Amino acid sequence: MMPKERLIVALDVPGAAQAVDLVERLGGQVGMFKVGSQLFTSAGPDFTRGLTQRGARVFLDLKYHDIPNTVASAVGAAAGLGVSLLDVHALGGLAMMRAAVAALQGAPTKLLAITVLTSHDEAALSQLGLSGGITACVRRLALLARDAGMDGVVASAHEVELIREACGRDFLIATPGIRPAGANLGDQVRVATPAAALRAGASYLVVGRPISEAADPAAAARAVVAEMESA
Repeated sequence: MMPKERLIVALDVPGAAQAVDLVERLGGQVGMFKVGSQLFTSAGPDFTRGLTQRGARVFLDLKYHDIPNTVASAVGAAAGLGVSLLDVHALGGLAMMRAAVAALQGAPTKLLAITVLTSHDEAALSQLGLSGGITACVRRLALLARDAGMDGVVASAHEVELIREACGRDFLIATPGIRPAGANLGDQVRVATPAAALRAGASYLVVGRPISEAADPAAAARAVVAEMESA
């Protein structure tokens, strides 16, 4: 894939009008758009279906985490929207992930498992009762996702290299918490530059506010792609 095809821009905006404006301004500059819980809740599934029908590739980032039957039903419905990627929480367990994989049989949609959120640090994991530290936890969850038949995981750039070593070269790794050099970190803790994430072995980079809140989103996207090309 060309670098721009590996760039996913998060449409973390309040509603459909702002999202459409951003998609139009970024046309041809990026490979995929992420629809998360804020936009999906405000604009609904019809908006997501409309994006895919217009030819946009969509990562539906709703992080399903429920009993296996419920997640399987949700995953099947999401695939019907024509999305390219969607995700579930690896912490939902092996049975849940296997049910999600089974629900996608024959569909072109790729399924990712969330490992540890990029806003979490060691203290947050300790509060949740997850032992062994972030690195061990991410590796454990990535291997569980692979064993469940998932196509890949979502993980910070800090863990990409160890996931690549544990799960192989064909395992997809989507990496959020990407911040271009000099960008504000916001509420992210485990971050990396675009070039560093690609060098570590990331398949896709997810970038939100550094592009969506820029005065010129298209120029900001081109700058991120240029950083990716430098890797």
